[in-house]
Amino acid sequence: MSVEHLPDARAREALTDLCAEVAEHPTRIAVLFPAAARRVARGAGPSGDPTGLRGPTVEDLVRAALLRTLTRALPAPEAAEEIHDLYEYGDADERRAVLYGLHHLDTALPEVASIVRGLLADALRTNDPRLIAAAAASPTQALSDDHSWRQAVLKCLFVEVPLSVVAGLDSRADPELARMCADFAHERSAAGRPVPDDALTLLDRFPEHRTET
Repeated sequence: MSVEHLPDARAREALTDLCAEVAEHPTRIAVLFPAAARRVARGAGPSGDPTGLRGPTVEDLVRAALLRTLTRALPAPEAAEEIHDLYEYGDADERRAVLYGLHHLDTALPEVASIVRGLLADALRTNDPRLIAAAAASPTQALSDDHSWRQAVLKCLFVEVPLSVVAGLDSRADPELARMCADFAHERSAAGRPVPDDALTLLDRFPEHRTET
């Protein structure tokens, strides 16, 4: 987050100070990261959604800014380990912010990419829609193989995360994903439950599967 997008001068100064502290003493992030929302700002982010389901909140972006500073202050493998620990020991809000900041890591390094994949997979195993949304929205979904990425899309449908947040949806949606969505829609219909509009919209791109719902 750019300091210019924060709500007032106090918040901008607070974030600048926190980033400076992380830059000088990177291990301090373990203390500063949990307290960042209280010390800087909270509220709806650019999406306008205060729940964080349709996009990062202000506190998500504040914490992601600290992660960006951390990745510049430490070698990539060390930064990845620190970020892994922030996720591992953080609460749901802190974990969500970690997911929104993963793209700041140098995932060209295999050991870093492995950590990132592990965090994405962990979030997608939960039933917390906000964690699932953050994981699905991460640009680091580019690291996921096609099967894992499709499973992420299906998980979004199951927990009613809007598919508009899914990274790579326009370029990666394929007939196999459409088949999976058609199966999902058929199961919902058979159970007397409504089929999400997102599933039908996706199926409209693949008319051969639309008839299966």
